[in-house]
Amino acid sequence: MKTVFITGATAGFGAASARRFAAAGWRVIGTGRRRARLDGLAQELGEQFLPLELDMRAFDSFAPAVAALPEAFRGVDLLINNAGLAPPMEPLQEADFAPSLNVIDTNISGLVALTRALLPGLIERKGAIINLSSVAATYPYRGGAVYGASKAFVRQFSLDLRCDLHGTGVRVTSIEPGMAETEFTIVRTGGDKAASDSLYAGVNPMAADDIAETLFWVATLPPHLNINALELMPVSQSFAGFAVAREAASA
Repeated sequence: MKTVFITGATAGFGAASARRFAAAGWRVIGTGRRRARLDGLAQELGEQFLPLELDMRAFDSFAPAVAALPEAFRGVDLLINNAGLAPPMEPLQEADFAPSLNVIDTNISGLVALTRALLPGLIERKGAIINLSSVAATYPYRGGAVYGASKAFVRQFSLDLRCDLHGTGVRVTSIEPGMAETEFTIVRTGGDKAASDSLYAGVNPMAADDIAETLFWVATLPPHLNINALELMPVSQSFAGFAVAREAASA
């Protein structure tokens, strides 16, 4: 039986992935800050699921948490770095700095620190790492400076980590989704469900289960195959044109 370690398992892609891997017989370690949701998943998935309350900004807690894993869950075969968030949509010059710093600590520093804590075991087991980036890593938009940059880091980190792990047998993949309807926008807007509903109205966006199925496919490919990066969008989403600011015509 294989074991997957999923960060941000309390909602969205993380919760859907926990269910998908558990359904296939994997042991699942799911992390998050919302204990009640972790306990709910544990009740739903049973002994295959280990809830692990973990704040991605508490870097010093990662090594002790990994060392304290129960014997049955210590052999991690797959790390899914899913935990992440975005600051509100204000342009950087108008934005509060604290939310942006929170994004950097979570999406970048926490991801790197946790990956490093799990790497010895992943190397020993010739495991795999799947990092959740975003199409925002490639395509800029107004209000996305910090979030897009954080996801560009995740993409480049994945590619360079493959270089570091050359010859170890460990696979590394960057998954880069576009519009997917989860709690992401509700969290980003401070709980404004109406804003989220408006964003996705009539779009037929991807769902968390779509991404979970993709992660499972990548994870279960033959071990000699590596998907370096995979970008996904709903059919209804494509690429925006350039924005052009025009000066007022002189009299």
